[in-house]
Amino acid sequence: MSYGCRLLRNGERVVGALPAGSYIPLGENVARQPDLKSLSLRAPALAGDMTYERFCVPRFSEYRTPDHLELVTRARHHLRRAKLTRVKTHVGETVVYELDPDGGVSRGSILVVHGWTSEASFMMALGEPLRRSGFRVVLVDCPAHGRSHGERTTLIDCAKALVHVADVFGPFDGVLAHSMGSLAALMAGVGAHPLAHGVPFERYCIIAAPNKFSEVTGRFSARLGISAAAHRHFERQLSRIAHMSMRDYCGERFLKIVDKPVLVIHARDDQEVPFHNAVEMAESCRNATLMPFDGLGHRKVLYVPPVVRAVAGFFRNAGGGATQG
Repeated sequence: MSYGCRLLRNGERVVGALPAGSYIPLGENVARQPDLKSLSLRAPALAGDMTYERFCVPRFSEYRTPDHLELVTRARHHLRRAKLTRVKTHVGETVVYELDPDGGVSRGSILVVHGWTSEASFMMALGEPLRRSGFRVVLVDCPAHGRSHGERTTLIDCAKALVHVADVFGPFDGVLAHSMGSLAALMAGVGAHPLAHGVPFERYCIIAAPNKFSEVTGRFSARLGISAAAHRHFERQLSRIAHMSMRDYCGERFLKIVDKPVLVIHARDDQEVPFHNAVEMAESCRNATLMPFDGLGHRKVLYVPPVVRAVAGFFRNAGGGATQG
């Protein structure tokens, strides 16, 4: 299939060729699917396929709050001065925001990646302080998130989009990512097939990041109550598109491969991605620094001054010189 033409707002630009699309929009049918728990006992392969399809639609996530649209409206206000670009990639149209430091002199460029069901605007509590610290900041609405194209995506497609964005807007001195966006950023850094190549980030800051993707999929299947056979079929679909086993779909493995300095920030009371994920990744990487916090959960951790200071300090202390923008 091919995408139809779009009307662009003033000030936006289009980069790249119009691609062939990979996905067909699912609409509301995903929300009206049958009881997967019962179906998984009668037809586990079908239930596994339907679990996979549901997993790939971020807006149907139970972690999206009822006031999401209201929060989006407020958050996007903080991007009003950013330069917005619509980039055509092989996984759909991806929206990118650029924020330049004052004075035209930059310490370097930082790519900022949001989590699943989120969008770039929710990362501005960290993005704007980085800009004020002298960095050029580039934020991305991953596929099927924010203003980007589509309603269906996968973690591997998010990683592909990040590689493409880095090709167009890079090079980047570092990457800052939250939650599942951290796995996408690490996969982009590794650059293994089916990605075109890796992105040579020099530093990683990952916040509330999952370690083993199998724990994420396991919790998802448990909430749906599907059978073990259906769960295995669901995970086989994810392994197939990523060209890796679920065992290898792992943050600590990716960190060992990229072998760069990493700041791991995590709240001990995170109920969505438990704290042990941060401990596992920090202990596995010789260049990792673990910075735990209390009482910040999975999302508030993005907005408090101590975290903002830690993130800005991590990138400021990289030792790079300023460059003319």
